Amino acid sequence: MPTSSPSELVVHESAIRANTAFFAECTGNRLMAVLKADGFGHGDVAAAVVGAGATSIGVTSIAEALRVRGAGVDVPVLSWTNAVDADFAAAVTADVDLAVPSLAVLHAVVRAAGAAGRRARVHLHVDVGMGRDGCPTEEWTALCGLAAEAQGLGTVRVVGVMGHMSCADRPEEPQNVRERLVFRNAVRTARRRGLAPAVTHLAATAATITGAGRGFDLHRVGAGLFGIDPSGTSSALRPALSLTTRVVSARRVAAGTGIGYGHDHVVPRTTNTALLPIGYGDGLPRAASGKAEVLVRGRRRPLIGRFSMDMVVVDTGGDRLPPGETVTVFGPGSDGEPTVADWARWSDTIEHEVVTRIGSRVARVHRRPDGRDTALEAPHA
Repeated sequence: MPTSSPSELVVHESAIRANTAFFAECTGNRLMAVLKADGFGHGDVAAAVVGAGATSIGVTSIAEALRVRGAGVDVPVLSWTNAVDADFAAAVTADVDLAVPSLAVLHAVVRAAGAAGRRARVHLHVDVGMGRDGCPTEEWTALCGLAAEAQGLGTVRVVGVMGHMSCADRPEEPQNVRERLVFRNAVRTARRRGLAPAVTHLAATAATITGAGRGFDLHRVGAGLFGIDPSGTSSALRPALSLTTRVVSARRVAAGTGIGYGHDHVVPRTTNTALLPIGYGDGLPRAASGKAEVLVRGRRRPLIGRFSMDMVVVDTGGDRLPPGETVTVFGPGSDGEPTVADWARWSDTIEHEVVTRIGSRVARVHRRPDGRDTALEAPHA
């Protein structure tokens, strides 16, 4: 499929569907598909995950939730991590559920619901131990009490209680036991205040895979839908992205030639190199300089020298590549190409960061299970 960009990110819908079906089965069809950050860099896949078994969708911002609604997806959509001055009225009007982590946010949601003339659906969010988002436990009783008052007045309906675990990728951690107890106590407190949440949810991808967050009504799975296992314990997931680029130029370089800024790499022997039009401005982690590889003609070849904003250099050994030849930066790994996990290791980061940082200059292609390709828009700002 021709594109105006020499670099192309292919989103494999069949992998996303297979991963979604896996999580739908192992959660007993209680799966919230988390599609934040432009679907973890995979674009609009809401219809695909719902078709494969997700029963609801989670995002962070209201803007993300409204895009899901605008795409015609008719399942519950939950938005969290909103500032107190967010457009809650738009969310209420669009039937978007809202996470409420504080008294200030609850007051704002109540005002927005009144202005919209509709009842807001909310999930009270408790901090079970992350120390970041969620209501601190010392304020939880007050939040539940105010939510009960608002529900009695008809401005909100508390449909859920949620939390997020800090160490679920390590199931043996004692902190997991403490956080589950905090969450169970928070749910009991909500019910003692007269609330009757239909769903409780604590587990994200890692907690779902390891079982650390089992026993509640929903599982919020994001990274796992795209083949990323934060716990490193599952072999059932399929990576869903392939990144390729095309050679700009090639040359033969003599032994002792320095490559790139600072001449961090000096070629030890006469060799061939190829210039690839992709760099840290397109999302390749600069920290992977000197460690990363790409697939060239079925063989991994090293990227040499410091990564530049717009280009990297690959040592192709005895192969002189013609301009336009395709090189694979990463993919599922089935043909020997580097994977997202490889790039994360080379960059001393996590796979989530690698897949969400690919820039807008890279063309997006959605590959459907029947092999048809559809061009995708660049990520939303």
